[in-house]
Amino acid sequence: MQWNNWTINYDFILLGIFDHSPLHTFFFSLTLGIFFVALMGNSTMVLLIYLDAQLHTPMYILLSQLSLMDLMLICTTVPQMAFNFLSGNKSISMAGCGIQIFFYVSLLGAECFLLALMAYDRYVAICHPLRYPILMSHKICGLMAASSWILGSLDGIIEVAAALSFSYCGAREIPHFFCEVPALLTLSCSDTLTYEKMIFFCCVIMLIFPVVIIIASYTRVILAVIRMASAESRNKAFATCSSHLAVVGMYYGAAMFIYMRPSSGRSPNQDKMVSAFYTILTPLLNPLIYSLRNREVTRAFMKVLGVDKAGARVI
Repeated sequence: MQWNNWTINYDFILLGIFDHSPLHTFFFSLTLGIFFVALMGNSTMVLLIYLDAQLHTPMYILLSQLSLMDLMLICTTVPQMAFNFLSGNKSISMAGCGIQIFFYVSLLGAECFLLALMAYDRYVAICHPLRYPILMSHKICGLMAASSWILGSLDGIIEVAAALSFSYCGAREIPHFFCEVPALLTLSCSDTLTYEKMIFFCCVIMLIFPVVIIIASYTRVILAVIRMASAESRNKAFATCSSHLAVVGMYYGAAMFIYMRPSSGRSPNQDKMVSAFYTILTPLLNPLIYSLRNREVTRAFMKVLGVDKAGARVI
């Protein structure tokens, strides 16, 4: 047998989302700008909540975890995409692909559970304010946040182990800008039907179950807010909840679009656009939504800058 006629390549090729045309170069530069703004925004949220003692409450602790997850999520995809675009080398090793899948899926799942826990926190705060210190103590809040990370990591381990157990053939070109599981499965030489059913089942647990918790929590919250006698209390409650609901709508809508559609109805371009939305734009929008509509975060930011409410610098 002539071994020199055989080539063994365990790398994948990420086709990416941009080419080197002037228009795509502009969009690539815009994406890098969004990346750095999201990086600064989420880092600022984490640091503000850590440094300001008045923000050491369950709601803000969970919010700091959301910002940390967004920070890690955008760092999982954009740097690799930027490296491939700038270097012209679009390959990624199987190990690198597995690491990317693990962090991406883990963070996706962790955020699903965390958003549900944040809805539960608002339910307890509004519907059971007197029992809030007991039902949402710092210990319970810490356990809830840790459970989100653990459950998300378990989902990541299961999916990456199953995805990389398949044999891949052909050009090994992934029609995406990162190793996303549905895009990777299109290259498999094996029968992936059972695995696709497993992904759908995992999505039911990781997406539908938290959505049920969110809907149940906010149904009770809305009923409680309607019964409030004070208009100021109603406005404050709606302001807090609307920020969370805006994030939930963006995040779950995009995730369900990607992972809960049949493979026969998939379009690579649509998947790339929607994936770009919730892996790049959502981490940018989350800190903006919570900071611009939250007086406590604004106060903490001004305090760190050394500026009082009147705009004078504190010496």
